Amino acid sequence: MTRQSAEYPLDYSKTSNPKDQLRDMVDKASNNLKGAADSAQELAGRVTEQAREYGNKAQEAAQEFKPFVEKSVRDQPMATLAVAAVIGFVLGALWKK
Repeated sequence: MTRQSAEYPLDYSKTSNPKDQLRDMVDKASNNLKGAADSAQELAGRVTEQAREYGNKAQEAAQEFKPFVEKSVRDQPMATLAVAAVIGFVLGALWKK
């Protein structure tokens, strides 16, 4: 029989306990899962914060736009209703895609 050199990728000359190998693999997998969970939690936090910012901006825009809508409803109710219907149709078509 020939001996393997230490340069060979699968060096079986240093055998260890299979239980230790399994424990090492479990530890590595556990560390990888913890890292993935931490990354997912960080991403969820950033997405939540960004959604909150967008919600605040949309609310501010609606508050600024509200007086114009109220005036339009008083002065031209049918035209305002037609514009709202067109906007609803366009948003529905875009949402469907």
